[in-house]
Amino acid sequence: MTTVATIQARMGSTRLPGKVLLPLGEGYVLEQVVDRVARADRIDAVVVATSTQRADDLIAQLAPTFGAQVHRGSEQDVLARLGAAARAAAATHMVRITADCPYIDPVVIDAVIEHAVTTGADYTSNTLERSFPRGSSVEVCTMDSLATVLAEATEPHHREHVTPYYREHPERFSHASVTAADVFADPAHQGRTDCRITLDEADDYRLLRAVDRHLPDAATASLPAVIDTIDAHGLASINAHVQQKAV
Repeated sequence: MTTVATIQARMGSTRLPGKVLLPLGEGYVLEQVVDRVARADRIDAVVVATSTQRADDLIAQLAPTFGAQVHRGSEQDVLARLGAAARAAAATHMVRITADCPYIDPVVIDAVIEHAVTTGADYTSNTLERSFPRGSSVEVCTMDSLATVLAEATEPHHREHVTPYYREHPERFSHASVTAADVFADPAHQGRTDCRITLDEADDYRLLRAVDRHLPDAATASLPAVIDTIDAHGLASINAHVQQKAV
């Protein structure tokens, strides 16, 4: 078994261009994502999957300095890009992470991978039942099932958002779900969909920087510590109005 984390990253965000290389802590947003993903015990390799567009040359140059491999592919066909990145790294399981989640928790990543292995499911995620803050999403796909998705998924939203075909065809693929209650014992850290620690707009960035200011060692802090910091300092209101883009 080889578990490869594919981190999809590009500079061309419509709402916050260049967001993945904004400064955070002592480095960049993408740098922190790579570091956190690499600290998951069940991850064997980390690949930043970016596009072949010139705008993404800087991502391709910097990612190896962050400790990640690089794969470049289609800007629009993200499904093909991530699939090729995982295949190139000889994956048996692809773990999909997005580069706008700088407080992704290695413990959560490991929990989702462990559940994928235990159940043998084609598709395992902590997003099938929303119970984690936005910015904590982890999806694990077997490469065998991903080959089927790559061959059959033809709609533009399938290719752009990578995993909808799994969710739209539960009769074809086995699913497994991980909730926050499966990972964290404290109810204060369960069902926290009111917290938003992803990066889509300027106010999201304001919140991430506020967490970084208030929380010692924020770059490596656990998700419960991040949630506690948001609660203790009333930070959730900073970006509570930001609407999540529909998938």
